[in-house]
Amino acid sequence: MPIVCNELLAKEGIRIYQDTDGFNFSLDSILLADFAGITARTKKICDLCCGNAPIPLYLSLRTKAKIIGVEVQKHSFDLAVMSIKENGLEDRIQMICKNLKNIHKEIGHSFDLVTCNPPFFPLGKHQINPNDAKAIARHEILASLEDIVCEASGLLNPKGRFALVHRPQRLLEILELFRKYHIEPKRLQFVYPKPNKECNHILIEGIKDGSKTGLRVLPPLYVYTEEDKWTDRILKIYNNERE
Repeated sequence: MPIVCNELLAKEGIRIYQDTDGFNFSLDSILLADFAGITARTKKICDLCCGNAPIPLYLSLRTKAKIIGVEVQKHSFDLAVMSIKENGLEDRIQMICKNLKNIHKEIGHSFDLVTCNPPFFPLGKHQINPNDAKAIARHEILASLEDIVCEASGLLNPKGRFALVHRPQRLLEILELFRKYHIEPKRLQFVYPKPNKECNHILIEGIKDGSKTGLRVLPPLYVYTEEDKWTDRILKIYNNERE
């Protein structure tokens, strides 16, 4: 498998190993890592469905918190470990190669932030990719959306945050699952490929045991201009420039 090491962002600073034949990280992960709420009290973070660790690597630019990444696929796990070593982040990012189900029983209930860029497609709804690695990354083969929300709730301490990127078609299901597992939705942003196109992703964050009022819908996020160039906001995200 051809392995390459590229810059994670548009400017030098963090490098990431990728398998050019495998399922590589996408803009979804970068948007989520930028969107996730981090405060001075954020000391412990867990990233579920971690892949080759794009979210922990980006988050390492935003916070000094300890980060644990959970990834079930050994090849992606190995790439993540390589990337962490490449960037000298072994003291801040730890990887675990396991199915995320019941991972809270192993690593505890004291996380301030949980993030996840999960498989988007439930089984039986879309054709499954013949490449096993890509199929697991895209389809809920090893963990369902409910498994992920349940686990996030188990990992979080009271008032901890759960940030998720997903498809808008599953928004109602996400909201129902958040409340089922005591995560109150607090921030929601719709992502559009460009103006005058339909929304194709959502970013949502909830607070464990949060008050049941106050969902904020943020301004829409456009990825491309009408001229098919990245918008200024996307460029700022790729350069880790906080607004």
